[in-house]
Amino acid sequence: MVCGGFTCLKNALCSLNVVYMLVGLLLIGVAVWGKGFGLVSSIHIIGGVIAVGVFLLLIAIVGLVGAIHHHQVMLFFYMVILFIVFLFQFGVSCSCLAMNRGQQVVLLNSAWGMLDNKTKVNLEDQLDCCGLLNVSNNHSQFDEDVRNCRAPCKAERSCLSCGDKMLNHATEVLKILGGVGLFFSFSEILGVWLAVRYRNQKDPRANPSAFL
Repeated sequence: MVCGGFTCLKNALCSLNVVYMLVGLLLIGVAVWGKGFGLVSSIHIIGGVIAVGVFLLLIAIVGLVGAIHHHQVMLFFYMVILFIVFLFQFGVSCSCLAMNRGQQVVLLNSAWGMLDNKTKVNLEDQLDCCGLLNVSNNHSQFDEDVRNCRAPCKAERSCLSCGDKMLNHATEVLKILGGVGLFFSFSEILGVWLAVRYRNQKDPRANPSAFL
């Protein structure tokens, strides 16, 4: 059977969705592990990672069941949802790759402002730093964060700000995130293409007069 026939497309689509299922389970497992070992204490971060994992797992199950049974409706919704995810992920990945230092500062300030005090203290302890960025428009918040900080460097009075430490590696991290995101976004468009081709194939085991 040439690749592009019914069986080949079915096997390729099933394999791709098995990979998506494994990635979804991995995300859920890492989030639970991180919470269990106290690596991340914010329920919002944990909930977000688990939600992404569950969403990817559900989409993969829909695609897998649709591929196994050549189910037209399930394959259609699978294609539509996966294409929407591709557009969103492609845009976010390109933004990561194109982000300059000024935009990184804005993003860090926004993310830091959404964290609760417990998460900030844990992060400062892990990175051995205090506060985010000591800038003119945020002195009061920075001073409050430094007062609450319990990082080891505080006893030695040699703390760097967490923002400076993060920005030193932010460009590299964003490039990695953007690259990984682009890779998975193209795997998603591959899934859409496989689903379209497979959906329009005639099942050789089905009644020849049945609706495709």
